[in-house]
Amino acid sequence: MSDVSDVIVIGGGISGLTAAKLLVESGLNVVVLEARNRVGGRTHTIRNKEVQYVDVGGAYVGPTQNRILRVAKELGIQTYKVNVQQRLIHFKKGKTHAFHGAFPPSWNFLVLLDYNHLWRTIDEWGKEIPVDAPWKAPHALEWDKMTMKEFIDKVCWTKAAKRFAQLFVNVNVTSETQHVSLLWFLWYTKLCGGTERMFSVENGGQERKFVGGSGQISEKIMELLQDRVKLQRPVVRLDQSGENVIVETLNHEIYHAKYVISAIPPGLTTKIHFNPELPATRNQLIQRLPMGSVIKTMMYYKEAFWRKMDYCGAMFIEDENTPVEIALDDTKPDGSCPAIMGFILSRKATALTHLTKEERKKRICEYYAKVFGTKEALQPVHYEEKNWCEEQYSGGCYTAYFPPGVMTQYGSVIRQPVVKIYFAGTETATQWSGYMEGAVQAGERAAREIMCKMGLISENEVWVPEPESVDVPALPFNRSFLERNLPSARGLVRFIGFSTFLASVATLGFFAHKKGFIARVSC
Repeated sequence: MSDVSDVIVIGGGISGLTAAKLLVESGLNVVVLEARNRVGGRTHTIRNKEVQYVDVGGAYVGPTQNRILRVAKELGIQTYKVNVQQRLIHFKKGKTHAFHGAFPPSWNFLVLLDYNHLWRTIDEWGKEIPVDAPWKAPHALEWDKMTMKEFIDKVCWTKAAKRFAQLFVNVNVTSETQHVSLLWFLWYTKLCGGTERMFSVENGGQERKFVGGSGQISEKIMELLQDRVKLQRPVVRLDQSGENVIVETLNHEIYHAKYVISAIPPGLTTKIHFNPELPATRNQLIQRLPMGSVIKTMMYYKEAFWRKMDYCGAMFIEDENTPVEIALDDTKPDGSCPAIMGFILSRKATALTHLTKEERKKRICEYYAKVFGTKEALQPVHYEEKNWCEEQYSGGCYTAYFPPGVMTQYGSVIRQPVVKIYFAGTETATQWSGYMEGAVQAGERAAREIMCKMGLISENEVWVPEPESVDVPALPFNRSFLERNLPSARGLVRFIGFSTFLASVATLGFFAHKKGFIARVSC
């Protein structure tokens, strides 16, 4: 093909397609090359008679995710709230504990202090990290040498808090605490608006889903772009040695463009042959960013029996033998297709990948029956799952993570253009990295970088702040005086001595309860 496009976008996920949409709307000639036989990338909506539609990939949106909400609204896609009206469940030591709010409660005052100290430390330390340059943080070198496991062991004193902190990391970044850099995790959490915003359903990152599924976003943008989107075109070669960039696909088609946007996970660019070779730091970076591991599961039932029991379907399951550690109600907004969505995370996704689909289904049902305390959980009418670990054009889900030492040594090149190649993808975002929101921000920013290079916009128009969604406003998360000032569990015990500690617990517990602290942290 001898026609020269203005821009070739590699990757037909949300990031690549929103980049292409903005460029086309600006009057540029664009081609999108997508490796799969579908668009959507790490979002994927399956449709069949049993489920109507179901998101087996990225699905959740919430307040402060204003770009993805704006794009969805432009495309006529509505949101609905995930059900958390009834009680949530925290299952540990073989027992079911019901509660309301974002975080499980504890009547052990030391555990409460530990929880409070953990969330406070993550959020406070995160404040000193620049969102666009975490490697420049005052403690960057120190924090990048530490794993999240080392941080948790340092900050948490009680076993209960350490266990939940591990689950918190597994759930949010689908990887193990010993594999993840503290600096990266602090930065990642900050980009989501802090621990509460990231972890919460109500007023948080999991508050809503899209009616009809998130896959519609990519599908509708593809409709707008028409024949500019080419499916089943994995890119294998990229040559920048001449005036224009030459891009070759696996089926030997040749495309020419003035610029390229790479909107695929960083590690997948190792599948492309570059001429000239990538700069040393970029080449080293892409060798060092593994993807998280997750199997997303949806268990369908004749009726939402959990709601009759005054449970909303949300569960935190702390048990090394459980396949699913976190679950949410996945029933449609009109009450049809009652279902529980459960994540098989990180090490468990790896351990259970050798089982058959039927075996995983059976194990999940057995645990749901144990947690809910009813045999109704053993009688599903349908089951769907998606093992993202086996997807060769994603490499895993939800996102690429930074192991210790990588951010400070190589992180600064994550968004740095290589001659005429610009980089999008949710990993390059400075808000909600790893989420659909981050994908939109990154795609539109990369598009504007090229528009700036072409003289279409000024440099100060590349990074555009997004107004708050009118439909999904964000409420603040405010910490009380006690939450800001109470000591850690370890600090309290050291200060008063263990012998007098037991005598003080009752008094402190009563005081905290009267001030509303226990109720707050329990939520």
